[in-house]
Amino acid sequence: MRAYCTVDELMAVALARTIEDHAVVFNGVAVALPYLAILLAQKTHAPNCVFLAGLPAGVDPHPPFLPPTAGDALLLQAAVVTLPLHEIFDLAQRGELDRSFLGGGQIDRHGNLNNAWIGCDGMRVRLPGGAGAGSLSCFARKFTVWSGRHRGNGRSTLVERVDFITTVGHDTPAGSRSALHLKGGGPDRVVTDLCTFDFSGGEMRLKTLHPGISLTCVLGNMGFQPRIPGSLVQTPPPTAEEIQIIRRLDPLKVRQREFSPRQLERKFPVA
Repeated sequence: MRAYCTVDELMAVALARTIEDHAVVFNGVAVALPYLAILLAQKTHAPNCVFLAGLPAGVDPHPPFLPPTAGDALLLQAAVVTLPLHEIFDLAQRGELDRSFLGGGQIDRHGNLNNAWIGCDGMRVRLPGGAGAGSLSCFARKFTVWSGRHRGNGRSTLVERVDFITTVGHDTPAGSRSALHLKGGGPDRVVTDLCTFDFSGGEMRLKTLHPGISLTCVLGNMGFQPRIPGSLVQTPPPTAEEIQIIRRLDPLKVRQREFSPRQLERKFPVA
């Protein structure tokens, strides 16, 4: 019988595959899916990557399972050392942070993110705030953008222009990254529940379609037209080993809190 995975597992694998071996990687507050992706990468293709684990400030922790909150002491278990959060930002400003993972209530074609509010002429929706993402987006060598709200909510999530910039992408109304003298390289990957993107000329370019997802579906759930290559490929499916590791690391299924029950009904084949 063929094995299948759910959208949370497919996205965790896609996020993990943006991590290079030996990279120094940071993930912040209350975002289980990137935490899981980093732990997965360490156990598969990137065993030498260095994980700076957000609030508890554990370096390369080995929790027995993914806890429900990002501030749990489990994320200090077997850590090499603790590194206070302000030192992580100092490290980023020195150009020594290779990758971070950042999400947004709004994402535009240039990879700018908005986590402040929605409503250009007056706040309609209050978002949780940018926290340290503004600094990290300026200094991290690369960052991966992710969103589980592409299907059904994509026109309000993937927008032509964000209402407020909390996280800087490749180009802004105030100028490009080079014009603003930002040290970091900006976003290089976007992973959603429908597809993945990379960037070309500072704009999002469709890279892969998740199994069973059409180009029409992707574009119909976006507020702008991304760059589209001459040929499109399918997102490489997770391996059985990757899915086993995910389910072992996260028996509480904390990763699924980002998704609706309807989203979790979707099934994807495992390689």
